Amino acid sequence: MNQKNTSQNGISAQLYRMVMGDHLCPFGLKSKDLLERHGISVEDHHLTSRQETDAFKEKHGVKTTPQIFIDGKRIGGYDELREYFGLDSPGKDKVTYEPVIALFATAFLMGLAVSWTATGTLLSARMPEYFVAIAMCLLGLQKLKDVESFSTMFLNYDLLAQRHVRYGYVYPYAETIAGILMLAGALIWLAAPLALFIGTVGAVSVIKAVYIDKRELKCACVGGDSKVPLGFVSLTENLIMVGMGVWMLFRTYLW
Repeated sequence: MNQKNTSQNGISAQLYRMVMGDHLCPFGLKSKDLLERHGISVEDHHLTSRQETDAFKEKHGVKTTPQIFIDGKRIGGYDELREYFGLDSPGKDKVTYEPVIALFATAFLMGLAVSWTATGTLLSARMPEYFVAIAMCLLGLQKLKDVESFSTMFLNYDLLAQRHVRYGYVYPYAETIAGILMLAGALIWLAAPLALFIGTVGAVSVIKAVYIDKRELKCACVGGDSKVPLGFVSLTENLIMVGMGVWMLFRTYLW
């Protein structure tokens, strides 16, 4: 089955992608969309069976589909097409701060929302507390998705977990519980020391691994499948927890 679109720049592409009753290739759809957004006409060839797909691969000496040809020249798959257009390739091993940026941006907006609901104003005195507490909850949730994977990555650099392996399993629960209690403003005698403890241990561990030992590692802060590099952002996260713990103790018991 062929579907043909028209373009205004005279460039045409042939796209071969799997379109079957039990499988619709997502990278094929992404490739078609990317080509069309760049004004290229697409001759869309559907590979409708495994046999047809295998025959195509054998004919062109390729191992995967989709495959894109532009003006008769084979470009490759979706990743190669992105590179053709000068876009970053979403490689599996590529390190990025995007997950942490997205998480903290969401936590900040949620902090504003809670502040508005609780006090009728966006920038209340407690809004920073809401923001940090929500960020801790979200970070804990990322780790709780797969505690086993998190603990494995955590062991690469956390000093306490290296001495007491079970700490790597306890950490996600401690961070989440501390965040929830701080958000509620309840049991601060428990929540603040928890945040202070795990934040201090985390900060010391990051300083040693990154700034003393000069190791290049991935941070487990957003879970065991993290692509976030261990470094300044990880240290900042831990220092914020330390600051939150100190502040909550001061505000609750000394102010």
